[in-house]
Amino acid sequence: MFRVGLKRICFCTLAVVAAVPAVRYAVAQEPATLTIDTKTVKAKVSPKLYGLMTEEINYSYDGGLYGELVSNRVFMDRFGVTRWFLHPNGAAEASMEIDHKEGPSAALTRSLALTVTKASAKDWAGVVNNGYWGIPIRPKERYKGSFWAKADSTSVGPVRIRLINNNSGQEITTEGVSTPLTTEWKEYQFELVSGTAPASQQNQLILSVENPGKVWFSLVSLFPPTYKDRVNGNRIDLSEKLAAMNPRFLRFPGGNYLEGDHINERFEWKKTIGPLVDRPTHPSPWRYHSTDGMGLLEFLLWCEDLHMQPLLAVYGGYSMMQEHVNPGPDLDPYVQDALEEIEYVTGSTSTKWGAQRAKDGHPEPFHLSYVEVGNEDWFDKSGSYDGRYAQYYKAIKAKYPDLQIIATTTVKGIKPDVIDDHYYKTAEEFYAMDKHYDTMDRTGPKIFVGEWATREGGPTPNMGAALGDAAFMTSMERNSDLIVMASYAPLLVNVNAGGMQWESDLIGYDSLSSYGSPSYYAQVLFNEYLGDEILAGTAEGAPTRFHYSATRSSQTGVIHLKLVNGSSEPQTMTINLTGAGKVASTAKLITLSGKTLGETNTLWEPTKIVPVETEFKKAGEKFTYTLPAYSIHVLELQTK
Repeated sequence: MFRVGLKRICFCTLAVVAAVPAVRYAVAQEPATLTIDTKTVKAKVSPKLYGLMTEEINYSYDGGLYGELVSNRVFMDRFGVTRWFLHPNGAAEASMEIDHKEGPSAALTRSLALTVTKASAKDWAGVVNNGYWGIPIRPKERYKGSFWAKADSTSVGPVRIRLINNNSGQEITTEGVSTPLTTEWKEYQFELVSGTAPASQQNQLILSVENPGKVWFSLVSLFPPTYKDRVNGNRIDLSEKLAAMNPRFLRFPGGNYLEGDHINERFEWKKTIGPLVDRPTHPSPWRYHSTDGMGLLEFLLWCEDLHMQPLLAVYGGYSMMQEHVNPGPDLDPYVQDALEEIEYVTGSTSTKWGAQRAKDGHPEPFHLSYVEVGNEDWFDKSGSYDGRYAQYYKAIKAKYPDLQIIATTTVKGIKPDVIDDHYYKTAEEFYAMDKHYDTMDRTGPKIFVGEWATREGGPTPNMGAALGDAAFMTSMERNSDLIVMASYAPLLVNVNAGGMQWESDLIGYDSLSSYGSPSYYAQVLFNEYLGDEILAGTAEGAPTRFHYSATRSSQTGVIHLKLVNGSSEPQTMTINLTGAGKVASTAKLITLSGKTLGETNTLWEPTKIVPVETEFKKAGEKFTYTLPAYSIHVLELQTK
């Protein structure tokens, strides 16, 4: 990112004889011919072709995938008290401020100090958090919370926790911590169970006391039910949408988020493991503070939950404000840190960092095949990446010879295993890139398209963007002997005002709801219907903005034919499956289409554009097929 499971999705299913009758969409010109040579397998499809790229941008982790509902929970960002407000009830009198010297640990050195001069059971005094644009509450759900606190005297008594609706003032749920506060820092845990009120994000969390005194709060946390019931886990609806993409890998912790604006603001993995109270947090390069609740182990558990392989990006000695570490002795500590990070991921419990991973709750090592050194190092004006990459490459290969080492740009003096290409383009530019990889030299490094997207529509892509994305994916599939992996970016966006730093983004959400963009559904389609063999093909007389790919599943003989019409006119094709023998006349057909390029999905119309599954009953070894304007098609052709 440069700064400036289809089967698991419910589709509309129509029982029709032919989804796209040729007569209805007849055009004046002779049909173009698409010939798929089923006897010629060009190459194998990369088994890891489609995956996920993620970073902390657009409130993707905090306020997004990461389940935490409390915003600014540790008061460590430069704005201090933001998202927190004083709440003196009735005749209570109180004040609050950030205490920069009191905190529950060496990592968390600040707290929110509440000074109460007048209070009672009726006239209590507290502090309020509004979450990330509201705290979402659903009926009959259990919420698990905790906070660290201390008081200047035990006479302050216990803390009461309330969830209150912003509009009605009704207490949705309330819970008291029975143990009175002490004069030492201590963690307190609680559970809240919501009633039968309708789901709403217009709620706030209140922590209050009923006696005068001074209370310090830190690490105030509230979690809803999480995906697979993970402690410190992820939001369910977003996790389910990502799982439906059937991703093969996860590139993490991200692009700019890995580097930071400055070297001391990079993603320091050792500061993101272990108990939350020992994680100091750090500034995000996208102008907000990261809790680091989504730490290294949480990324690995995310991979485990979605059956993805980790693709680990390690800090490569460059940060975005043109700060870099010179190759040689200066870089040695950073290279050693990367080796230790790999050991944390893959090492047995007999190793230092493998033992630490076990202590953190996961004795079993994770499988790792790819390590990426840095991010977008073509921006480094010092020209130091050649030396930096070589130093990492040699050190990693010496200890882990089977790992594939990814370079973020071309390098001199050493041949990378893989190079990371990034593309942010318009649909027309992606149409023009259709043959970009077709004739590329196969003797060089493999290609990882680590970030790419058609940037049309906001906050999420529209139908025009989905067409551009689909066109580019057909090109990547036809060349997936060279392109071993690809991942769309950015993945997530909080659509609230102030929540987005970059458009267009694949999945949109607020605190309560989420939706997939047309581009999201194109991604799901392409990943679900993908074989393991690339079939040779030619398109003669192909109309403008027509794109295709053909892969076959070697075990079943099913041909997955993908067709894209980015034109405003219907396009008729004669399709020849040469050498296929007998082809079933009935094929599964899945289409994704829009009436205009600007048509899209939103929070209010989340399924305006979704795949529609039908049957096409005029298939065979040779048949005619018409693609309506602005449409993406997958034909599942069974050969015998």
